[in-house]
Amino acid sequence: MQAYRKIDYSRNKDVVLRYIPGHFVTPNSHVNYYMDLSDMKSRQREARATGEELAEMFLSTSIVDTILCLNGMEVVGAYMANKMTKAGVISANSHQTMYITSPEYNTSGQMMFRENNQHMIKGKKVLILIDTATTGATLKSAVGSIRFYQGEPVGIAAIYSVGTEVDTIPIRALYSSVDLSDYASYRSDNCPLCKAGVPVDAFCNGFGYSTL
Repeated sequence: MQAYRKIDYSRNKDVVLRYIPGHFVTPNSHVNYYMDLSDMKSRQREARATGEELAEMFLSTSIVDTILCLNGMEVVGAYMANKMTKAGVISANSHQTMYITSPEYNTSGQMMFRENNQHMIKGKKVLILIDTATTGATLKSAVGSIRFYQGEPVGIAAIYSVGTEVDTIPIRALYSSVDLSDYASYRSDNCPLCKAGVPVDAFCNGFGYSTL
């Protein structure tokens, strides 16, 4: 694979988007860049900076009860909640604090919440937090799951997003196609890289990548 490239975030030197050009297979599509967000999600300084910058985008939100974290974003979610509560974003929870949780997946790949966790969703205003949003399939599933468990999705936060909304819910992202204009996502049955005979570099999901 090619070497890492990076895009610095203008307002915070600790927020850095690292990516690799190539041919990558994700659960929902084929893409021409792999976003390596490992440090942003797991290293304390980067995770705090990322969470606080994302929080800035939601400080005008009146109420958030729960942050639903997808693809290993729980550490970022905790820092995001800390910044939001300090800045005055309230929750309707009895202890005036936010839940930070993530879904479980059943054998069909659907998001689910067991009985001991459903109180974090039911009747709550839920902010969805994801690392990258490209096809929108994961976010649509999350929105549907929140509504199934009688919660209310009130926003979507992402580190990188191609789209600007899912099911009329706005996506607010630190990086977008403005920053990476040639990013492309293709259906697996209509991938020009495959048709051109470009070999797959790696299989990717929310945990990372595995080379062939």
